[in-house]
Amino acid sequence: MDFTNFDPELITTLQGAQKITVLTGAGVSAESGIPTFRDALTGLWANFDAEKLATPEAFRRDPALVWGWYEWRRAQVLAAVPNAAHVAISELARRVPQLTLFTQNVDDLHERAGSTEVQHLHGSLHHPRCFECASPFSLVDSTFEMPAEDGRLSPPQCQTCAGKIRPGVVWFNELLPQGMLDRAFKSTSSSDLLIVVGTSGNVHPAARLPKEASRAGCKVIQINPEKTALDSVCTWNVRGKAGVALPALVNCAFL
Repeated sequence: MDFTNFDPELITTLQGAQKITVLTGAGVSAESGIPTFRDALTGLWANFDAEKLATPEAFRRDPALVWGWYEWRRAQVLAAVPNAAHVAISELARRVPQLTLFTQNVDDLHERAGSTEVQHLHGSLHHPRCFECASPFSLVDSTFEMPAEDGRLSPPQCQTCAGKIRPGVVWFNELLPQGMLDRAFKSTSSSDLLIVVGTSGNVHPAARLPKEASRAGCKVIQINPEKTALDSVCTWNVRGKAGVALPALVNCAFL
């Protein structure tokens, strides 16, 4: 696709939008070299099933193995840098009256690119909490410890109840925080424009957001190199990588 020749109506809509919601998925982080959820099962974890590691039951059964896998993933995030798509979203927020950012990603690349008040639908690798009492626990990135050869790393101990610290992500068999979900649906349904970037549209309930937004009269831009389950509900489908198409779109509209 020619990213210097967008649909004029798309550009006019972006320029005139008073309230924009952005939803990002794994494809955005993948362009920074961060493996997708199932692609993270390499090396020490090649023989494991992601869906069996990412559950409360797995943590109860072998907390050191689960903590080790998530800390290994966090190490990959810490070594990565935000890409042009992350930067473009931060730049767009400075150009429009209101922008709310929701992400399905559990890394901090949006924050490091300058985005503020990022809403993490599936939690964050950087904000663990106690498995027992849910008290937050602060991680110090500068003292990161790698797992042992078998992939295991004992989780820290909660300073409140002495329970084990768990990753601050939403696991299989867990519900997304209702307050977060309510904010996401309210934001998308009340926006002039929803921009969906790098998500397959197959992970629920986040996949319902574009559908509900479209039903409420919000125009939807999807940026993805491939066709997705969301194509039919989007006003515009922009085929391309997030780090190429999104900066080009922002530049075309505002620079």
